[in-house]
Amino acid sequence: MTPRRHSLVLRLIATGAIWAAALLVAGGIALTSLYERSVLGALESRLQSTVNALVAASETSDAGEVTLAREPTDPEYSLVFSGRYWQIADWRTEDRLRVIARSRSLWDERLRPPDRLMEAAAAQPGTPITMKIVGPDDEPLRVIAQAVILSGRPDMVVVLAAEDQRPADREVRRFGLISLGLIAFFAIALVAGLVLQVRFGLAPLFRMRQAVAAVREGQAERVEGQFPSELQPLGDELNSLIVHSREVVERARTHVGNLAHALKTPIAVLLNESRSEKGGFAELVERQADTMSRQVDHHLRRARAAAHAKAVGAKTDVCTTLDDLTRTLQRIYGRQGITIGFECEGDIYFRGERQDLEEMAGNLLDNACKWSGGEVKATARLADEGKLEVIVEDDGPGMDAERREQALQRGVRLDESTPGSGLGLSIVGDLAAVYGGQLTLGESELGGLLARLELPSRKR
Repeated sequence: MTPRRHSLVLRLIATGAIWAAALLVAGGIALTSLYERSVLGALESRLQSTVNALVAASETSDAGEVTLAREPTDPEYSLVFSGRYWQIADWRTEDRLRVIARSRSLWDERLRPPDRLMEAAAAQPGTPITMKIVGPDDEPLRVIAQAVILSGRPDMVVVLAAEDQRPADREVRRFGLISLGLIAFFAIALVAGLVLQVRFGLAPLFRMRQAVAAVREGQAERVEGQFPSELQPLGDELNSLIVHSREVVERARTHVGNLAHALKTPIAVLLNESRSEKGGFAELVERQADTMSRQVDHHLRRARAAAHAKAVGAKTDVCTTLDDLTRTLQRIYGRQGITIGFECEGDIYFRGERQDLEEMAGNLLDNACKWSGGEVKATARLADEGKLEVIVEDDGPGMDAERREQALQRGVRLDESTPGSGLGLSIVGDLAAVYGGQLTLGESELGGLLARLELPSRKR
């Protein structure tokens, strides 16, 4: 299974965006919480002021009754069920709570604090206790209860001030929504900034990739450009690797040439000697030496093509090469009444050596001319991304599927009446495989054989 590749740019952007989003969300939650505390603190401060005013205005008569010298002046305490209330209650052991005085806003209702609130206030006289309760209009109330001991009274008095908490909650929610909108805006702005930062920061790496691609496509001899100090050593190593690759290819070509000379000379001697003699043994030597010569040529071509395929920057103009081939073959086979047509669709470049393309295309065209009834057609075009096709068709007898499969095997000759060694299509298939391509055979619209050669392409 091929490992899944991840984009470095996307990884950097995603990591930065997730971290920024987490910090923004955490900051938004913290700010909303602090704002809620501030709003509730202001509400409780107002309630505490009311409690302090009620305690200061509370007086005890000679009969022990509690009266108020003055009531809070806030008009909200005079409107029925306005959401702001106060109440003074007598904390008694026998009936727990008796209302002494209350705001007009309570009308004929009263505040009903839970027992735990009253007990907490009674346990700490003079200390305000805050809690959330349900009001007379079923509204949520924020209430402060404070127990005080007045002179002339044996029992404690509990002073309560309450206010509707819904306006404060709405203000907090509004702040939260505004914060959410601001966080979303900042998140988008941060992601945009991250994209620009990553693109700008990785721009030298992209330039180096383009420089390497230019070398691979044959547009440059070495990786050149202005790179940061962190990337310059990588560029230097790549240039050293390119130089080393070219040296290896040159050494391989030299060895191939030396081997060709070393083998062809003794083989030529054997052929010459066997042809000058008569008899069965001489004919056997001639046939075997001729076979050896063809096999040596075949494997030397494969070795040379393998070295060329590994070379960096090799590039061949397909249209020009095929045009030259068809013109040459037209002069040879034109006397036999064969017409060779050629069509090239756009600028097409082969990622390899010209002599290898000539070897492959020449074998296909020569084979088509040998079997043609009078018409041969060659077409070059771009196929899928990074691929090109060279298609050679003829109007000859063609082949069925079984014979087409046999024709690709090395040394197989389906008709001994035609000249050749049986290595032509095999050589083409082997050379194409060295370059990562392939040769396939099919039926031509002209009625004969169709040979489709697929090879790696290169940009201009």
